[in-house]
Amino acid sequence: MTGLYLEDLSLDQSAERVWTVTDAVIKAFAEVSGDHNPLHLDEAFAETTAFKGRIAHGMLAASYISAVIGMQLPGPGTIYLSQALKFRRPVRIGDEVSVSVRVIAIDPDKAHVTLATLAQVAGKTVVDGEAVVMVSRRSA
Repeated sequence: MTGLYLEDLSLDQSAERVWTVTDAVIKAFAEVSGDHNPLHLDEAFAETTAFKGRIAHGMLAASYISAVIGMQLPGPGTIYLSQALKFRRPVRIGDEVSVSVRVIAIDPDKAHVTLATLAQVAGKTVVDGEAVVMVSRRSA
């Protein structure tokens, strides 16, 4: 399985996918990441915070961005070089997180591609940022 090659990419090319956040997903992410912050796992604790209830890990939404990059655009074989993230709003159990990535720059000399990254819930941005990835050349 290979993703797109550098030569296949163009400015404004994009990909999108939607995930539904569940209690089970949050618990699994806590296990995999080791982040057992009660804000994510303990409703009684979370109700005492500014969020007034449990929220998903911010990096869970960020991992959905990684999945779109690694599996769709540019896809398998893509190498992450950097990712800037801004966490704008919380994600809650039951939320549908729509993630999109869009090509905003291509450096053919280095085979680097810059992507605008966006995660939204109900049309409101929850995480946004910019990723730089390295992609294979067709001739490599």
